[in-house]
Amino acid sequence: MLTLEDMRIERGEFSLAADMTLAQGRNYAVIGPSGSGKSTLLAAICGFVPVAAGRLLREGEEITDQHPGQRGMTMLFQDNNLFPHLTVRQNVGLGLRPDLRLKAADREAVDAALARVGLATHAAKRPGALSGGQQSRVALARVLVQARPWVLLDEPFAALGPALRVEMLDLVQDLARETGAGLIMVTHAPDDVRRIADEVIFVEGGRAHAPGPAAELLDNPPPALRAYLG
Repeated sequence: MLTLEDMRIERGEFSLAADMTLAQGRNYAVIGPSGSGKSTLLAAICGFVPVAAGRLLREGEEITDQHPGQRGMTMLFQDNNLFPHLTVRQNVGLGLRPDLRLKAADREAVDAALARVGLATHAAKRPGALSGGQQSRVALARVLVQARPWVLLDEPFAALGPALRVEMLDLVQDLARETGAGLIMVTHAPDDVRRIADEVIFVEGGRAHAPGPAAELLDNPPPALRAYLG
């Protein structure tokens, strides 16, 4: 369970309020106009942006001021955050040990994660030798190897073609089901919402609205959401 309790995020003149509870094991899509604060919301949950007021709790324990690495979360960004001078295996290994001093069990976990995303034969390559889709799989393997209870995705597949994006979304959903992780994904694509989300968090007008059923909101959206969806 992840609780955003009367939480407010402020960055300069920008302010975003959120008050909601999210259940682990559910998939949430975060949608809304550009500049509304979707990515800022994810960054605050992960600990990359400070919370100005309110509290953030995971399983009843306050984590508002915890370091990002202590929160039980991992985040997948659009640019994948891969280090070009490291091999695929090393990039994934960073998810376990930033100093890359991997023990035997760590190396086994990295190789298992690469096999799960279909990159077992690419472990010794560097990211520059891979396609965009393969690079996304490396980033996903790094998420997988960490086995955190929450996975946050900030439009990680936006640059991929439609078929490859669908493939990656399905893979993310499969991995979340296998590990029991909760997913929170920022997206602009209603098709992605229908494919992966149980519930939708609509962000607009300085507020992240409490989640509602994805199919219901998309089929019968309130006026503000209808205007956004067009």
